[in-house]
Amino acid sequence: MIAVDTNLLIYAHRSATEQHRAARTAIEAACNAPQGWGFCLNNVAEFWSMVAHPSRSGRPSTAVQASAFIQSLISEGDAQVWLPGPDLVDQLMQLAVELKIAGPRIFDLEIALTAFENGAREIWTHDRNFVAIPGLRVVDPLRR
Repeated sequence: MIAVDTNLLIYAHRSATEQHRAARTAIEAACNAPQGWGFCLNNVAEFWSMVAHPSRSGRPSTAVQASAFIQSLISEGDAQVWLPGPDLVDQLMQLAVELKIAGPRIFDLEIALTAFENGAREIWTHDRNFVAIPGLRVVDPLRR
């Protein structure tokens, strides 16, 4: 199963970004992946906070636009939305200590763990510093 990170969702939604076409192509490929695809609830919250932020450069997306984009990925693209499991806090704290996670990288770790525990074996992101965890391959589909 393929997990898609927040940055690809943002680029695919925001047509003014340099990565827009490549991100849309990547998401279309994920939609057609036989093993399925999805993203975490935390990705939805991150996406919303970025695209609907009133001080974003350019025009921020409205709540209706942000919602319609995510809903179309779910209804038309068959995306799954994953929730963290009951053991996530323990796993997150243990791995954060082991990997010496500092600052906002904790959010990447949470996304990676949630995706992995929901069956993802790859995460597609355009973040070259995304936190890697055992069993979840990090792929940049914009640099293929």
